[in-house]
Amino acid sequence: MNAPRLFAAGAAALVLVTGAAVQTLGQTFQRSAPVLAKELRPVASFDGIVDMQSRSVALFEEAGKVLQHPRCMNCHPVGDRPFQTDHMRPHQPLVVRGKDGRGAPGMACSTCHHKDNFDPAGVPGNEHWKLAPASMAWEGKTLGYICNQLKDPKRNGARDVAAILRHVVTDSLVKWAWTPGLGRAPAPGTNAEFGALLEAWAAAGAHCPQL
Repeated sequence: MNAPRLFAAGAAALVLVTGAAVQTLGQTFQRSAPVLAKELRPVASFDGIVDMQSRSVALFEEAGKVLQHPRCMNCHPVGDRPFQTDHMRPHQPLVVRGKDGRGAPGMACSTCHHKDNFDPAGVPGNEHWKLAPASMAWEGKTLGYICNQLKDPKRNGARDVAAILRHVVTDSLVKWAWTPGLGRAPAPGTNAEFGALLEAWAAAGAHCPQL
């Protein structure tokens, strides 16, 4: 075989191998994609738990389906770079937290994220778009750890439990998790159901799961 034909054959083989590798990686990624909860149990379904501490913990664990959902976790990263999509991929383009959670100078969150979702370009939006404070980073944390974060005024913005309950049902960026726009799964249940679970959790003693 002459040199041009040899080169062409080698290039074709490389394309086939590369294509197969990409396909395999795609299939592997699809198999490892997270299974996202779509519903939340109603508060009344926990009435059969007589022990108040156990009931409180169970209620928080149910609410944790929201707290550990990509709609929340993407903006509560342990590092300075947010995630995006249901697969929690590192944000592209590369952006960082910045001083106030709204991005670095020249690459502010508001450069791309405006008041509303822009579905034609797949860009989510909210007028308060920003990362959660680093003190409230809970990516990869247990529900017990997250629970203690939420209750700790030194980390949660000096809020007591009552203020936390108001925050989760009134803050527009929290509520955005249920209307995230085209191509993103909403947080499970509804914001009202999420708030009701946390209210019942608090009423039962605001107990946390084990760390």
